Amino acid sequence: MRPVSIVQGSGPIVLGLPHTGTFVPDDVAARLNENGRKLADTDWHIDRLYAGQHPDVTTVRANFHRYVIDANRDPAGESLYPGQNTTTLVPLTDFDGVEIWDDPPTEAEIDARRREFHAPYHAALEAELMRVRDLRGVAILYDCHSIRSHIPFLFEGTLPDFNVGTNGGTTCAPEIEAATVAICAAAPCTSVLNGRFKGGWTTRHYGRPAENIHAIQMELAQSTYLTDEAAPWTCDAAKSAALRPYLTSILTELAALAPSLGGSR
Repeated sequence: MRPVSIVQGSGPIVLGLPHTGTFVPDDVAARLNENGRKLADTDWHIDRLYAGQHPDVTTVRANFHRYVIDANRDPAGESLYPGQNTTTLVPLTDFDGVEIWDDPPTEAEIDARRREFHAPYHAALEAELMRVRDLRGVAILYDCHSIRSHIPFLFEGTLPDFNVGTNGGTTCAPEIEAATVAICAAAPCTSVLNGRFKGGWTTRHYGRPAENIHAIQMELAQSTYLTDEAAPWTCDAAKSAALRPYLTSILTELAALAPSLGGSR
């Protein structure tokens, strides 16, 4: 199993998909408990939701599950949200704070997974961002995520439908942030900018506007496209059809902005 799948496009947008993979090596699966083997914290169907949304996008997708190692966490293990509940580089619990391991990995095993899975994903993402920037003069990383809308362990109340993260406006040009927020606001959905999810490690690490690499994270509430936020995690055709035009509009607008951001090649 390749740790990462890449589809190259010639446009300025790179879609990052760190959490749609469900591959778990047999030796790792054997050490998960019954709760962990449910793989409940997957970004279910996000790759399908964005498929074909805009021509010429590049896609970089992690094929491994986040319980193996989380591709959207600092490889050094630093917390993205100090003082708040979150999950770690190799999670010890699910999003509800419930343990997922019968036999948790050792530090040596975590280091091996970092080399085998985390590093190849980010090497591929870095390479594609550089390729696209060299080709177009600018690269825009659009990091694709989803999560259940109600998780008391992580946040109070109900999560908005669209959660846009730019780490306080530092990871992309203001035009990118403004265009994304405007489209979300025009949708019959709730939305927030830099709320509970301000952009994960990927967005913060690659968002370097001064180098013509911009990054923005979109965390969708799974209630916007799943029939129910529980197993078997079924994608709802009607909800998806209603949601997809707004995602298309965002990607189209960001691609159109690229020449004004330095992308004129």
